[in-house]
Amino acid sequence: MSIEADAGQDRSPSVTSRVPWRTAWLEVLPDYAVRVGFPDGTVGVVRMAAMINDSEAGVFASLRDPAVFAQAYLDLGAVTWPGEIDIAPDAMYREIKANGEWVL
Repeated sequence: MSIEADAGQDRSPSVTSRVPWRTAWLEVLPDYAVRVGFPDGTVGVVRMAAMINDSEAGVFASLRDPAVFAQAYLDLGAVTWPGEIDIAPDAMYREIKANGEWVL
């Protein structure tokens, strides 16, 4: 299942528009992954299955439900889920810029 969000759905694009790591759009992919794009054209995939399924997943354990994972949205340039769960956009950008993907 693929769900897309774009910067138009971001709640405050003007606040974060000057930082290169602000996520411009996202697409939810199968197997607990998201494809993301950034204003500079950088595009990559974040693979979260190992972290989400780990016995020490903490708050990320709630994302094991595919319906919850599919609710990903952008908030202040960060990939976010209900319950104020998010992943660090600056670290995500750095890893994708260097490797094309970020495996968590």
